Amino acid sequence: MIYSMTAFARQPIKADWGNAHWEIRSVNQRFLETNFRLPEAFRSMEFALRDKLRKQLQRGKLDISLRIDYSPTEADAISINEKLAQQLVTAHQQLQAVAKVDQPLVVTDLMRWPGLIQTTELDTSKVEKELLAAFDEAIVALLTMRQREGDAMVSIIEARLSSISEQVKIVRECLPEIIQWQRDRIENRFKEAKVELDPERLEQEMVMLAQKIDVEEELDRLDTHVKEVGRLLKKGGSIGRRLDFLMQELNREANTLGSKSISPKTTAASVEIKVLIEQMREQIQNIE
Repeated sequence: MIYSMTAFARQPIKADWGNAHWEIRSVNQRFLETNFRLPEAFRSMEFALRDKLRKQLQRGKLDISLRIDYSPTEADAISINEKLAQQLVTAHQQLQAVAKVDQPLVVTDLMRWPGLIQTTELDTSKVEKELLAAFDEAIVALLTMRQREGDAMVSIIEARLSSISEQVKIVRECLPEIIQWQRDRIENRFKEAKVELDPERLEQEMVMLAQKIDVEEELDRLDTHVKEVGRLLKKGGSIGRRLDFLMQELNREANTLGSKSISPKTTAASVEIKVLIEQMREQIQNIE
């Protein structure tokens, strides 16, 4: 399978402790780069999250964010240490008797006593477990979108490959016609100059010209590179860098084809091939 590096995934979580959602945004990048935005209480998860991504992805720049909205539950409700409160009230009464004063107890002052107000902290280990499970689902959603994008790219690239093969075929077919066209041009120039043409000299010129404009090697290499790109697309996997290299090689042969051209047909074919290569390159930049 072919995977695009451009994708987005959002995975919601609903639990008794509240709601949360993961968001993963992915764009093309030469290597794998991950950036996290996590609540402070769950910063320790980053290493495990990064490890999960490395096992599934090879390339791409990923921005991962987690948002949590807690819901009030018994687990994080405020409670009073009644035993300690009773002891403090009794102590207050005893102090009043010793001091022989009648001073009312100020409850707000009493609440400042350490340990009187109790809160039960949320079980973060349970929350982390659910968050990690949801993150796995977010990765699956991301890969699914990457695959859909990749399939679309394969169709585009294969269409461009077929067009390149068609242009190569056109050049092959018109080579004999180009040679004959150039022979006629030379003969006409000699006739216009009213100079007797030496048949042996003409043949020598035509041989030299044929060698100069011989593009069979370039056409063969174009065919070979087109087949290799097609093979890699069928093989799948992390092939983006190899495809990018092959685009460079295809462009090299197209440039050589253009530099050897003496005919508008081969020049047009060379330009068209380079346009097709650039269109493929734009797609390949997003392939993992």
